[in-house]
Amino acid sequence: MTTSRPDLRFLLAHPAHFLALGFGSGLSPKAPGTAGTLVAFPFYFAMLGLAAPVYWALVALFLVAGIWICGRTGAALGVHDHGGIVWDEIVAFLMVLPFAPATWWGYGLAFALFRLFDIWKPYPIGWLDERVHGGFGVMLDDVLAAGYAVLCLLAVSAWLN
Repeated sequence: MTTSRPDLRFLLAHPAHFLALGFGSGLSPKAPGTAGTLVAFPFYFAMLGLAAPVYWALVALFLVAGIWICGRTGAALGVHDHGGIVWDEIVAFLMVLPFAPATWWGYGLAFALFRLFDIWKPYPIGWLDERVHGGFGVMLDDVLAAGYAVLCLLAVSAWLN
């Protein structure tokens, strides 16, 4: 199945598509990456009571699985990093949220920083995004954007304390 415009039928055709398209959030006609990032919030709040090692093990599992999930869905779409593939945003944002101040403004700042770096793609994110393809490439640029967001959140936290 090759299509450049995923729809509900494509979403439900395979579990990898369902996950890669963020349970449907990636079908958003406007800003699917932003819609996908928002999907991380219910996951995060559901996982909040987990011990830190369990939380990070699940995030690592989601990350590794994401290489296959995004690679398979990108191949089926015929577009390596289709805008509707948002599993990478979901997982990467789960890496950012534990570093956000546990307030509405802290979560909002984390969201804004992650989206900024995911869209802007400062060096080396953009450089790698152009050169690393497949599921690994799809996941990599968002993990790096998460890293930049975490560094900013740590700086804000140090400044506030």
